[in-house]
Amino acid sequence: MGRIKITNARIWDGENFHQGDIFVDNGIIQAMKETGTAWESAEIAEKAAHPEFCYDARGKIVTAGLVDIHTHMLGISSDQYGIHAEMSCLPFGVTAAADAGATKGGKALMDTFLVKALAFVSMSIKNNHAELEKAEALLSLFGDRAVGVKVYFDIYVSEVRDITPLKEICDYAHARNLIVMVHSSNSPVPMSQVLETLGKGDIFSHAYHGGMNNVADDDFRALEQAKERGVIIDAGMAGYVHTDFGILKAAIEAGALPDVISTDITRCSAYIRGGIYGMTMCMSIMRRLGMKEEDIFRAVTSNPAKALGKDKEWGYLKAGRCADIAVFDYAKECYNLTDQAGNNVNGTEGYLCVLTISDGQVVYRREGTD
Repeated sequence: MGRIKITNARIWDGENFHQGDIFVDNGIIQAMKETGTAWESAEIAEKAAHPEFCYDARGKIVTAGLVDIHTHMLGISSDQYGIHAEMSCLPFGVTAAADAGATKGGKALMDTFLVKALAFVSMSIKNNHAELEKAEALLSLFGDRAVGVKVYFDIYVSEVRDITPLKEICDYAHARNLIVMVHSSNSPVPMSQVLETLGKGDIFSHAYHGGMNNVADDDFRALEQAKERGVIIDAGMAGYVHTDFGILKAAIEAGALPDVISTDITRCSAYIRGGIYGMTMCMSIMRRLGMKEEDIFRAVTSNPAKALGKDKEWGYLKAGRCADIAVFDYAKECYNLTDQAGNNVNGTEGYLCVLTISDGQVVYRREGTD
């Protein structure tokens, strides 16, 4: 596609909603305007009058391509969890994503992905200490695709007994200007201790899990204090596996919102968790549990882009930027999930991606849409 025009859109620009039209040429958003007004120049008006692809987005939301901060990509994560990056992202409006637990493949493979990809390399814990040399090798393998390290601070996954390895990891990562992402379920210590160990810009994932030592134990006080210090709170939903819907609903009601919403999508989850599982279902669940639409879209666009240090490129819909664009309807879309505590969330309406554009190319279009 060369010239693309999107009209009558309810635009989410990364911070606010407004009505407008968008014109794309040569992979770049050339201009945006309020619906019913003139284009900024006669040249743009002439080009926009003859698009190669025109989409009437009346009644739909148009946003920058979504950013999923927590995925598991085929060839990057373990074979047990890795799923094809394009399949798990583009049909859900996601054009940029980070693998949370990269162990193989490296930068060379990520460079071939259509999805813009980053990595949190796996940081293993053995006998209550971080295996730093293994992480060093992985960081070298991923080069500038690596933005941080991912640690499973979970007694059922790692050989962790107390806060010692997390402190070692934070010291190591912060000295190298790397982000620490923590898988927080089933921690051996209270969540307040985990959150106090993390620094500004670190990511606390699976924030609303229902395992032992969870954020509801102190009525979300430690979570809110961590947010004030700049720790990024990631819903890291994983469907119902690492999310307790009762805790999540209570947190939303208390105003202890996630900064980012991510899927933690794997090859085991895409088609068995309550419907066709992906970012749109996560957004729908959040809306069902009471999160405001502005907060939902901020948590899948500008906030994760900032968290990854990519807000100059991703997460905002602006003239002059690369044309990574997603279009969403709120329509009939059934989902039904029950968490491990027996809390059920279901709906007959939800967010539905109908069009995804990456680098100015239409890469996904739902059949039957305008």
